[in-house]
Amino acid sequence: MNKIEHLGIAVHDLEASNALFEKLMGVPHYKIEEVASEGVRTSFFKAGPNKIELLQATDDNSPIAKFLEKRGEGIHHIAFAVDDIAAEIERLVQEGFTVLDTTPKKGADNKLVAFLYPKGTNGVLIELCQEAPAQGEELLQ
Repeated sequence: MNKIEHLGIAVHDLEASNALFEKLMGVPHYKIEEVASEGVRTSFFKAGPNKIELLQATDDNSPIAKFLEKRGEGIHHIAFAVDDIAAEIERLVQEGFTVLDTTPKKGADNKLVAFLYPKGTNGVLIELCQEAPAQGEELLQ
């Protein structure tokens, strides 16, 4: 793992949270994106070399909606940047971690993502993310 790529924060109201974080950080968000397959709208802020991702559910059955219902607003996940997500998934499985996504899927911010089951990581949902290959390029295997 290279670095913490971003912290994901679950929020009820993306617009209100954008205004709050803009005041807090002194900079506006730089991107809003919907990931329909995950039932979520995201907003990104730069924090030095890292990012903050705000996540609002767009579907009552989405993982973010369930998280908010159970735990309320707050830190949802820590994302780590990796160079080769497939190799990192394989390594972590061999180390005994439970990987929720054995095949990387498309996430927000042009990333391929996979998550680790939080019961094996001290209750913290861990996201692996790799820059998605440009169109016409293949994912490293």
